[in-house]
Amino acid sequence: MNVVCVCGMGIGTSIILKMNAEKALGRLGVPATVTTSDISAARGAAQGADLILTSAELAEKLADISAPVAVVNNFMDATEIETVLSDHLPRS
Repeated sequence: MNVVCVCGMGIGTSIILKMNAEKALGRLGVPATVTTSDISAARGAAQGADLILTSAELAEKLADISAPVAVVNNFMDATEIETVLSDHLPRS
C-alpha cells in the first residue's frame, strides 16, 4: 500500500502524520510505504498512491485527483489515524 501524507509545506505536520500513519499501519499489519508531500506537489505525489492522508482544508484542494483522499483531523491522534486507515484498506 502506498500512502502519501500531505500538509501545506511538506516538512512539518506531514512528517508527524507519516510517523503516526506508519505506526498505525504496523499495528494493523499492513505493509506500506508512507511518504510526505506539500500541497503544491501532491498531485504528482499522488500518482500511484493508494491513499492520500491530509487535513480537511487541504482535502478540498485535492478533490479532483484519482487517489482516494482521507481526512485526518488530529495528526497526533493515533486512534483516529488507525480508524481512518482501517476505513480505507482494500477489501478482499
